[in-house]
Amino acid sequence: MSTAGPHPRTLTVARIVGALLVLAAGGIHLFLVLTGAGGLLGVTFVLNFVAGLALGVGMLVAPRRFLLAVTVLALLFMVASLLALALTLTVGLLGVQPGWDYPLIRETAIIESIGVVVLVAATVIAWRDRRAGLTPRR
Repeated sequence: MSTAGPHPRTLTVARIVGALLVLAAGGIHLFLVLTGAGGLLGVTFVLNFVAGLALGVGMLVAPRRFLLAVTVLALLFMVASLLALALTLTVGLLGVQPGWDYPLIRETAIIESIGVVVLVAATVIAWRDRRAGLTPRR
């Protein structure tokens, strides 16, 4: 049974698309701070931006041996951001409960949902790549 890794182009595409979605999610939060989100909510949005920037850039520049770890962290970031959005919309979070008409709510939900799917795929691809690299060939 062969344990060949994924095609290098597949890994590259998953890496780039995942990074762009993480950067977009962080960028939306920075935009919201720059256009008026303040207080504790603004602080969490700035932290979201910083994490998104670090993880997005990390996905683009990390050596292959660290890619699985960075991809898992990016996936956890995106899941946490999407869960925070869902909590905010349903029961409120940090004293805020906006509706679907709040600026960029729909766009954020779409980007983060697609991001979770893409990052799950990227994580699986990175895991297979790592596994193929660690498995001796016969």
